[in-house]
Amino acid sequence: MKNYIIVFIAVLLFNCKNENSNHMDTNVAPEVKALTANQIIDKSIDVSGGDRFKQSSLKFEFRDVYYQALRKNHEFLLGRVLVKDNDSIFDMLSNVGFERYKNDAFVKLEDSIANLYAASVNSVHYFSVLPYGLNDKAVHKTLLGSEQIKSKDYYKIKVTFDELGGGEDHEDIFVYWVNKDTFKVDYLAYSYAETSGVGMRFREAYNERYVTGLRFVDYNNYKTENSSIPLVGLGKAFEANRLKLLSKIELKNVTVELVDN
Repeated sequence: MKNYIIVFIAVLLFNCKNENSNHMDTNVAPEVKALTANQIIDKSIDVSGGDRFKQSSLKFEFRDVYYQALRKNHEFLLGRVLVKDNDSIFDMLSNVGFERYKNDAFVKLEDSIANLYAASVNSVHYFSVLPYGLNDKAVHKTLLGSEQIKSKDYYKIKVTFDELGGGEDHEDIFVYWVNKDTFKVDYLAYSYAETSGVGMRFREAYNERYVTGLRFVDYNNYKTENSSIPLVGLGKAFEANRLKLLSKIELKNVTVELVDN
């Protein structure tokens, strides 16, 4: 009988402990998992147009040059048209490479020159649809933490590229500031190689508009004359008015058509 009493008390205590534990669990707030860099960029792409970019024909003007981008699933054609001395020059970058035409005649170029023209065409189209493109296989994203700019909270994400598939400028490094409330890219900075070393730029998005469901912005383009400021520090340097406005990046006459499969 004594042994039965001991077992009964042990079971009773165990059940009470479980009941208390279960009762306490209901009062504990569920754990909120921190977002990863990939998840943040996924959300940013989604609010900027998402899959519409994959099936789109875009046209715009930038600094008196006409640009057109056709994207259909995994195929793309990025073009620009320049008019110079009554000649029309058409540059075309696609899945199969780069080609140049002058007044409808194919122009044969040395590989080194073709690569420079291809990088120039790709650069304008790349910036025009950001953050779309940041999920390409050659892209690596790292969450650097959080930062405030002008009293707004941002995720701070570093982006680097593989040499294979990363393009002519694969050594460039980018930092994106993604608004924690809207998940839109409000600021970005990047470093690039130049003859005198490494250059840096900081861009502030403005003039946001949606065209057929796709988000486009213009940028105030800043530079720093203080080489001691690191790339990741340009956000705070901008907030402290330590950057100099260099130019404006403005896309004009933007039109969008969605392409069927």
